[in-house]
Amino acid sequence: MRWTIEDSPERATFRGQFRQWLSDVLERGWMETIEAGDEAGYAKVRSAGERNGWNVLSWMRTIGESGYGAPLWPKEYGGLSGEPWMQQLVREELSRWRLPLFGPNILGVGLAGPTIIAHGTDDQKERFLRRILTGEDLWCQLFSEPGSGSDLASLGTRAVRDGDEWVINGQKVWTSIAQFSTYGMLLARSDPDVPKHEGLTYLILEMNSPGVDVRPLRQLTGSSEFNEVYFTDVRIGDDRRVGDVNDGWRCARTTLANERDTIAGVSLDPTALFGGVAKDPWQAFLDHVRDRTDPAVRQRLAQFYIEKEVRDITVFRANSARMRGETPGPEGSVNKVFNAELNQRRTDFAVTASGMGGVAWMPGDKAAEMRAHGFLRARANTIEGGTSEVLRNQVAERVLGLPRDDNTERGLPWRELRRN
Repeated sequence: MRWTIEDSPERATFRGQFRQWLSDVLERGWMETIEAGDEAGYAKVRSAGERNGWNVLSWMRTIGESGYGAPLWPKEYGGLSGEPWMQQLVREELSRWRLPLFGPNILGVGLAGPTIIAHGTDDQKERFLRRILTGEDLWCQLFSEPGSGSDLASLGTRAVRDGDEWVINGQKVWTSIAQFSTYGMLLARSDPDVPKHEGLTYLILEMNSPGVDVRPLRQLTGSSEFNEVYFTDVRIGDDRRVGDVNDGWRCARTTLANERDTIAGVSLDPTALFGGVAKDPWQAFLDHVRDRTDPAVRQRLAQFYIEKEVRDITVFRANSARMRGETPGPEGSVNKVFNAELNQRRTDFAVTASGMGGVAWMPGDKAAEMRAHGFLRARANTIEGGTSEVLRNQVAERVLGLPRDDNTERGLPWRELRRN
């Protein structure tokens, strides 16, 4: 079932214009074969498009130059100066026509861009925003540290002012695509003598700066999308500071809110986020379950379908609020927790239902490789973008009104805090 809101005349016009634009820029037959349910025909059209130069990076540039890549951004920086419902309609259409929701610059479009728009200078907006949309500059997020992940505000990477520059020393970890990024959003400690939230400054780091050492982390999947990043006397000009000195936590909260809003409720399959999908995600999941005659298997499938619908309904409610112009509420945290754990249950079941095929397969069996990769990659879903434990605490405090954990160190200068 597809949960949708009936379009008003204004929204129907916008949707029609966007579909016409898609028809003009996509390979001929792309949308028609999907509409007709012609999977074989769609596969041929997509292959033809790829032979003609279509790929995720070229697509990001195409949509980034159109204004549709970030409808809420100001027109002067590549957006449409639009309303929340425009962004939602674009997302719906991209998902419908199996196109990437974000591309490889998800951190730039979803996190860095909104933070710069909210807190950056005019020069920063002019310098960075358009190149984020077109994918010319990839971005990473330099927040978490070995001893400061869930308690981000306790981070210890130092930023010391030296005239018109900041000197950075420290370490970050779990930094996605740092090895490919042009810039990084860096949160560093600029004043250790005040409480932890009050002594942080937000900076834009050029990743090829002298003293930056990126070390990829090998994952269970065999890939290395996460990294450790070390800083040794790295210099950043004060013109790359976002927001006021020691006001970095306010900027970071903007980044974190957009992070949860960006990934909450969408498919956690990397191909859907970055490359588009070749088949309906639910049908692709069912393809991994070969024997559907077993009553126990059928019961599990029914439960997964129910949970998928619950997720989609919750996303629908959140999107309805945005389309009415309301400020996003706690849905981001709720959806992120539910979606991450649902994806782990589904990928676990897909491997289990494959029997021996879940642990051993013939070379070249792409379906088996994707199934195993999805299972292993899903382990990270409950950690990245805010751990499920931390997000549950937020829901408990901000939705259910439960008391905060007792914190006897609240208000102490960062220098006096116990740290890992």
